[in-house]
Amino acid sequence: MTENAETENAETEKEERLAREREEIAARIASFKATQQKFERERQEYYANTLGGAWHGYQEAPVETD
Repeated sequence: MTENAETENAETEKEERLAREREEIAARIASFKATQQKFERERQEYYANTLGGAWHGYQEAPVETD
């Protein structure tokens, strides 16, 4: 194998390694975004189920008693 062929082979391997690393980073970012979206949905559900009901009751007109 010539020196030129070895250099090309090393560069190809480096490019492949970098491509795999980029794919792994992209997958981690996608996973992180999905986790953040899940947390956001859970916060919204918690508010709707817990705090939303409390505020709804607070904002209603008071019931008059005789």
